[in-house]
Amino acid sequence: MPLPQPLPDVGSLDLLLTIAGGHSISEAAEMHGMTQPAASQRLRTLERVLGVSLLRRSRAGATLTPAGEATVEWARRVVDDVRALLATTAALRSDARAHLRVAASMTVAEYLVPAWLQALGATRPDITVSLQMGNTAQVRELVVSGEADLGFVEGRRSVAHLAGRDVVGDDLVVVVGASHPWRRRRRALTPSELAATPLVLREVGSGTREVLVDALADLGLEPKVLVELGSTTAIKSVVATGTAPAVLSSLAVAEEIRSGQLVVVDCPGLALQRTVRAVWPERRVPSAAAQVLLDVALRR
Repeated sequence: MPLPQPLPDVGSLDLLLTIAGGHSISEAAEMHGMTQPAASQRLRTLERVLGVSLLRRSRAGATLTPAGEATVEWARRVVDDVRALLATTAALRSDARAHLRVAASMTVAEYLVPAWLQALGATRPDITVSLQMGNTAQVRELVVSGEADLGFVEGRRSVAHLAGRDVVGDDLVVVVGASHPWRRRRRALTPSELAATPLVLREVGSGTREVLVDALADLGLEPKVLVELGSTTAIKSVVATGTAPAVLSSLAVAEEIRSGQLVVVDCPGLALQRTVRAVWPERRVPSAAAQVLLDVALRR
């Protein structure tokens, strides 16, 4: 049920409490940062709103009437509750600024986020971050549902209810183990050959898989699945045995390529470029903490 109007002003109730504490109107006015006439006017307005006389005014000063004394008891509760409300919301604002909930796809979480968090900690140690990892579809859902303030995903597909900004490029590459027959091929791999070969793939919902599926679909092709695995690390282990090829992020396989454990097979006819993208709920400006992390990611 709506409160009746007009309502008593909380600041005026607080002024009344100061007078009830033994101070004159002029002393109370000074303590509340206002002039004596302004304080007197606020008290008269409070009496008019409440419909009772609160103070006896005389040359000797102002004293509480019986109605004023009763009002003070209730006013003290109201003012204390408002102070508690303000303290609570101030703490919530502080927590919102200082704590950032981030969700990131597996590849981003493993190969990019650690450096971003290190840079963030060096410049803004007051911001704490909790990180959730999942595939791209899961990250998008966490941001849409409000369970994450900021998400980092891969892929080309736009998603309803999300705004975003490109952060960094990341190409996918076809990789095989050092013992795989493609290791010794002399001509480039064609998209048709890749599509005809059973692959080790990430699960449905992965940004890496999305990019491959979309790139082949542009050519009227679709990949064959030998096995689906939920992590890039597991895929690299299988591919390293020479069992089958995979298509993975260049960020994720850089070390294995340097060591010779995995080998890149050129497939120039297939567009496997993608962008890591920061996402947040549409029609909402990223929080101050989210903007700080986003700036760090864009600089690196």
